Amino acid sequence: MQGPLYKQEQDLRNRILLRPIGLPDHGWEMDDHKAWHFVAVENEQVIGCVILVPLEEGQSQLKQMAVETMFQSKGIGRLLITALLRFAKKQQLAAIVCHAQDTAIPFYVKNGFEIYGEPFVEVGVPHHPMRITL
Repeated sequence: MQGPLYKQEQDLRNRILLRPIGLPDHGWEMDDHKAWHFVAVENEQVIGCVILVPLEEGQSQLKQMAVETMFQSKGIGRLLITALLRFAKKQQLAAIVCHAQDTAIPFYVKNGFEIYGEPFVEVGVPHHPMRITL
């Protein structure tokens, strides 16, 4: 399961996603063993990542998307989403869902996702359920 870039992916997720909201390092790796991992690499360093966790009935959940701070707003997230969607279509998945923080909603909307359902709080942070049908 663990490729040569996994430790860098873990470090990026810890620094960008978990520590800023007070969660312990490695606190959200419970799905890593069954997820597909996508990473963006520059000069042999992981600068972006996202995982896709299989669910039931042809759906998967996009989770743990992170981009190195100095590379944010430079199209890395869009490239990761594009690769993830291309892969999901090849796997013949019907839909991808995600839990988006308020600040991430415009990014996901630009990439074809839509809000469905009611907002909720996850790990102390407001989120909205989002999905894209493939």
